[in-house]
Amino acid sequence: MGEANHVMTKEYALNYCMSKMSRENHLNNEIYIHDLDSYAVGMHNCLSLPIDKLLEKGFNTRQTDVRGANSITTAFQLIAVLFQIQSLQQFGGVSATHIDWSLVPYIRLSFLKHYFEGLKYIVGDTQGAETYKELVPDGANARDISIIDKTFYSNEKAYEYALDMTVKDTKQGAEGMYHNLNTLQSRSGNQLPFSSINYGTCTSTEGRIVIKALLEASIEGVGKLHKTSIFPCGIFQLGEGINRKPGDPNYDLYQLALKSTAKRLYPNYANIDWSGNAGYDKNDPKTYFSTMGCRTANGWDINGFGQRKDGRGNICPVTIILPTLAMEADRDVEKFMELLDKKIHEARDMLKERFEWICSQDPSAAKFMYENGTMEGYIPEEGIRSALKHGTLAIGQIALAETLQLLVGCNHTTEKGMELAKRIEALFKQRCAEFKNEDRLNYGVYYTPAENLCHTALEKFRKKYGVIKDVSDKEFFTNSMHVPVWEKIDPFQKINIESQLTGYSSAGCITYVELDSDMSKNISALETIVNYAMDKDIPYFAINVPSDTCLDCGYQGEIYNECPICKSKNVERLRRVTGYLTGDYKTAFNLGKQQEAEMRVKHNKYLGRVNGLIDGTL
Repeated sequence: MGEANHVMTKEYALNYCMSKMSRENHLNNEIYIHDLDSYAVGMHNCLSLPIDKLLEKGFNTRQTDVRGANSITTAFQLIAVLFQIQSLQQFGGVSATHIDWSLVPYIRLSFLKHYFEGLKYIVGDTQGAETYKELVPDGANARDISIIDKTFYSNEKAYEYALDMTVKDTKQGAEGMYHNLNTLQSRSGNQLPFSSINYGTCTSTEGRIVIKALLEASIEGVGKLHKTSIFPCGIFQLGEGINRKPGDPNYDLYQLALKSTAKRLYPNYANIDWSGNAGYDKNDPKTYFSTMGCRTANGWDINGFGQRKDGRGNICPVTIILPTLAMEADRDVEKFMELLDKKIHEARDMLKERFEWICSQDPSAAKFMYENGTMEGYIPEEGIRSALKHGTLAIGQIALAETLQLLVGCNHTTEKGMELAKRIEALFKQRCAEFKNEDRLNYGVYYTPAENLCHTALEKFRKKYGVIKDVSDKEFFTNSMHVPVWEKIDPFQKINIESQLTGYSSAGCITYVELDSDMSKNISALETIVNYAMDKDIPYFAINVPSDTCLDCGYQGEIYNECPICKSKNVERLRRVTGYLTGDYKTAFNLGKQQEAEMRVKHNKYLGRVNGLIDGTL
């Protein structure tokens, strides 16, 4: 039933919801329209939720209204509920941009409750009401009272009890959220909510309690076998003076994050000092650089929100199939650039078409979203365009490496290839900036994750143009502008190369390196690599390590043919497919992604081997 529905809705969208130009670009493997089965119903892609507002004020659902949270455990539960419900309003991921800051008030409310329990049952203080008035005078809000307020110290036993219980509640709440987000089904039971949480920069005592609990829950894993959690995608936000170096207030939590990454692949790392997020407010975590998991991100909003991330998302993406254009241009660079320019303009028109289609929907089609303001800016008198205009329209790309191979005989690991790569990316960036000003819509360059497209686009290409060495002789195209997975380079070289291109993107990108599974024994090396990526102005960075689990005895590590402990072949092999993790790549990935995962070199094995690559020095 589900598959039949996908086929029918895709055909309907192609035949009745778009122009001939859009349809032909899609069918001719020139510009791919993502999530066609969601086109006709007018869904958008992904969203960063305004968690602060929703937790404080509560929200309405179809059946009832939900009160705001009054404790840390309830806040964690409501976040899972919000992620699940919002995921039904869209086809992509949902995120919290600064969950550590968002949960501070609920740490305080829980602490206050436990403190008065301690006064009553441990200290025997019957003057709780008077103490409350002292702590929370008329007109004050209990959620604003820090748990290190000196008034609490007057009763040491009550304070210690309250702190212990609050930490325990936070730990249980984080574990509960992790388990909920790996069990709650959405989209007719076919998927878990694609969820992401950004955290790491709140230096208050309360925020640090939240960060520690999230990281410990990640390290602990989920279920009876303590398996690596697929969701939420954890994203640790790194910033100078906050957590990057010894002496920074959250440096110890960065160390814990690295420990989690070495074992669980999460968290990934977001660079709040990234040059592409210029203009953010250091005093407002809603403006810190954050992502929606796979890589989608919100840049500067031309319609008034600036760098604010909450309540904004990616409305819709398209992806230009670069190798097709190279072949249609007879592998001539100048002809290619001319054709690419034409296709970037057509991509703009295709996005505008879909944007207008989405804007034509009645707000009741996504009632939860517009009634509760999960997408910010909605003005009923102006229609849903008032909210949608703050999101991004993403012009993506696939297979830059193969395209360079077609045009100049080498990819961007060489100076010759990189020179053309920068010219290509500069054109994308220039046109998106022009379109943004002309249409007053947030066009952005998007380095497409291409979960399935890497294989389907390759198949169409090969059917038309045949097998071409280093282009179509495999089962996949290389994602976006990434260095091909088979290139034998070290982690620093890969970062050096890709960092020269990430600045062209404003709608989302990721850089990752592939390492051995035993990095848990060398956290300092992991830290060196992550810091190097941040210093190279990489906005979003991830580490790939094999994460296999024997489903019989629970052994975890890199497993080859059989479990080294019990010899079982019943093994789940977890790999990263985009910014997200996906289940066993042998069953969850298509043939292209399976081959790509198997061809990935371990970059740490090539330390010290420059091989004539550009910018190969540390």
